[in-house]
Amino acid sequence: MKSGNFSNTPQFLLLGLSGDPKLQPLLFGLFLSMYLVTVLGNLLIILAIIYDSHLHTPMYFFLSHLSFVDICFTTTTIPKILVNIQTQRRNISYTGCLAQICFVLTFAGLENGILVMMAYDRFVAICHPLRYNVIMTPKLCGLLVLLSFLISVLNALLHTLMVLRLSFCTDLKIPHFFCELAHILKLACSDIFINNIFVYLVTSLLDAVPLSGIIFSYTQIVFSILKIPSAGRKYKTFSSWGSHLIVVFLFYGTGLGVYLSSAVTHSSRKSAIVSVMYTVVTPMMNPFIYSLRNKDMMGALSKIISRISSFH
Repeated sequence: MKSGNFSNTPQFLLLGLSGDPKLQPLLFGLFLSMYLVTVLGNLLIILAIIYDSHLHTPMYFFLSHLSFVDICFTTTTIPKILVNIQTQRRNISYTGCLAQICFVLTFAGLENGILVMMAYDRFVAICHPLRYNVIMTPKLCGLLVLLSFLISVLNALLHTLMVLRLSFCTDLKIPHFFCELAHILKLACSDIFINNIFVYLVTSLLDAVPLSGIIFSYTQIVFSILKIPSAGRKYKTFSSWGSHLIVVFLFYGTGLGVYLSSAVTHSSRKSAIVSVMYTVVTPMMNPFIYSLRNKDMMGALSKIISRISSFH
């Protein structure tokens, strides 16, 4: 295929989940409803944590940041999908595509980092309860979030800058609903060996270290729970950890599913459908998981909803 420089390749085409015109209204309604539920649910979580003083603890501090990241994560991809479906245009500019890659990598990395912090928080709370307030200080929590943000932004910028050095072929069709780094690299006509090495090394490091930390924390938590003599206390302790456990399995499980599906199947469309799980469904489910399994959160949400209703 003929290669060109950036001035000759101003736009990419996002093929989306389906090219069937009859399915477009259904996809539009589905993505719009999921986006609204995600934004509303996570926004209520943030407001509940801000206005309820009982929730001003490290666990809910991290949860509020997770909810904010989930809103940003879905906003990076879904509005563009809705616009493309509504206008029947699938193009995205080169600059817009690079920006989408950068933001997706940033917020995915942030979610990864915050889940590790929440695992560490539960580890300290369950395994070292007497030292919890000494270890999990507001200053430490703020520094952990800041560190995760800096690492995520640096990683995203490095990947984006690595894409800038590439030239692209004339056939710029992306079999996905957003600009994913792996698909963009496949469209390049120039050598992507350095890009691939960089992707594998950095991704392995940034995924392996946090996942190892989570596994270590979970192992210690399980041992601590098993040592508790009272069945009632075991259940209460497990309940305080269970919500985070479910969210971690959703995030890493769907991410692993995307990786395996892309390795097993040669259909990029099928991989795109699986990607909906970790980019759209998981951020939408997080508020339900944390609110429905938590009496304090349910009480705070009830107060917020009552205040909002009283204004009307």
